[in-house]
Amino acid sequence: MAGQEYVRDAVRDDIASGRLAPGQRLVEADLAEQYGVVRSGVRAALLDLSAEGLVERIPQRGSRVRMLSVEEAIEVTEARMVLESLCAAKAAARISDQGIVDLTALGDRMARAVSEGDDLEYAELDDALHRLIRELSGQRTATTIIERLRVLNIRHHFRMTRLPRRPQTSLEAHLRIIRAIAARDADAASAAMTEHLSDVIDHLTLAAQRV
Repeated sequence: MAGQEYVRDAVRDDIASGRLAPGQRLVEADLAEQYGVVRSGVRAALLDLSAEGLVERIPQRGSRVRMLSVEEAIEVTEARMVLESLCAAKAAARISDQGIVDLTALGDRMARAVSEGDDLEYAELDDALHRLIRELSGQRTATTIIERLRVLNIRHHFRMTRLPRRPQTSLEAHLRIIRAIAARDADAASAAMTEHLSDVIDHLTLAAQRV
């Protein structure tokens, strides 16, 4: 059903971008009007998103954007760590000369954003780097799973970016990943990604404690 797919993708994108906040109610009638589809298409889309873990169905009350606990966020990041480390290793094994140029240029942009104190730009480049590594890896199945896991963690991701000096420490980890992939060192790339996401897990706990 075209309406179902359209609404599902649109709501998923709005959750990923933070336009729809965790805990926010999703009213079928409002969504049907917003997207110009029938309510049955909205209902089917919300069922799909519920199966993905992005939406929570509440009996007699409708749907809302699911709120992940810190414990769940850590579990999600642990799963991402395995898959993203695989992608980093595969990217290092198959990267082209142009891929190295693109990856290095992205690292330079990240360093510039940190030096200029542009945390929003850095957060966007952070997402772009992980996305580029997944593209370079050629691991389509892992990429699909990672992208769904990333959306689940979006609230905790935004909260973590507000920790003092988080962009600076994150930049160092990302540059190590970039250097390893550019050197075509699969083992080093995998280890650097594992170390980076292990640090993310530590900071998830810290960010939650500051709330």
